[in-house]
Amino acid sequence: MNVLVTGAAGFIGYHLSAKLINDGFTVIGFDNLNNYYDVNLKKARLEKLKKIKDKENSFVFKKGDLINKDYLNSIFYEYKPSFVINLAAQAGVRYSIENPKAYIESNIVGFSNILECCREYLTEHLLYASSSSVYGGNSNLPLREEDNVDHPVSLYGATKKSNELMAHSYSHLYNIPTTGLRFFTVYGPWGRPDMALFLFTKAILNKEPINIFNNGNMIRDFTYIDDVVESVSRLLEKKPTRDSKFELSNPKPHQSWAPYKIFNIGNSSPINLMDYIINIEEILEIKAIKNFMPMQDGDVKSTESDTKELEEYIGYKPNTTIKEGISRFISWYKSFYNV
Repeated sequence: MNVLVTGAAGFIGYHLSAKLINDGFTVIGFDNLNNYYDVNLKKARLEKLKKIKDKENSFVFKKGDLINKDYLNSIFYEYKPSFVINLAAQAGVRYSIENPKAYIESNIVGFSNILECCREYLTEHLLYASSSSVYGGNSNLPLREEDNVDHPVSLYGATKKSNELMAHSYSHLYNIPTTGLRFFTVYGPWGRPDMALFLFTKAILNKEPINIFNNGNMIRDFTYIDDVVESVSRLLEKKPTRDSKFELSNPKPHQSWAPYKIFNIGNSSPINLMDYIINIEEILEIKAIKNFMPMQDGDVKSTESDTKELEEYIGYKPNTTIKEGISRFISWYKSFYNV
């Protein structure tokens, strides 16, 4: 059975593709290999995928951009994927302030092309990356799928909310089962170089200062990559159906008469940023040089996921501890970079 994974050379895309290949799927990986961060890391992930010997031709890679509708359409025509997992997007809250055009093109135009191809080729189930960023300035923790998400504080968050709205319209109009994945600060081996754990580990090992925003007064719901992959793989073949609890007179954001679902993918065990750094220091056995800075535009002080909806739906709760997750990342980092 064919699964199209866009963003396959990315952090989550790589791990999820590996899991799907080992589960017996044929994965068509799609990625534009842009230079938002080190392309060599993306290429190294792809080489790992190509070496998985689960079955013959279990991984096919196609280089391209979601905004190229004709090329994307040709891939759907050739492989007719039963499932589509759209992880390709321009990532990063802070970068969306510097380069908003990239987010509109990839996250809005690109996603509209995905939806159109899913409509034309009768995709059985579309799963797509949303983000905890959709919750914006909401400070009512823990964050629940039923919460209002009408006040984004970054363009990145706004594009992800737009994806959820676009997906709902296609679920309603064309009966396409869609599942939105609100990821909460995913980390682990092969992670993105622009994320906190990667930045901190690299700087501490190089005896360089680390930038700590909002003077360390930050809380994050860090979610380990294996927990994310397990959650998404369980959701893959659970196609959404109409929610019998939905009421037109009292509509809830996470419910619908259409085959549409939204889930938080988080650990539900938030940790203070300073405690997070202490864990890194203890595992590295090196004290960090700390550079305290004010809050950055587009950022939020705290995140915490409520994952009851996910747990009830798939019978699984992300549960990897911070210390275990950080330790695995640091082991990978030292091996990959020969530290």
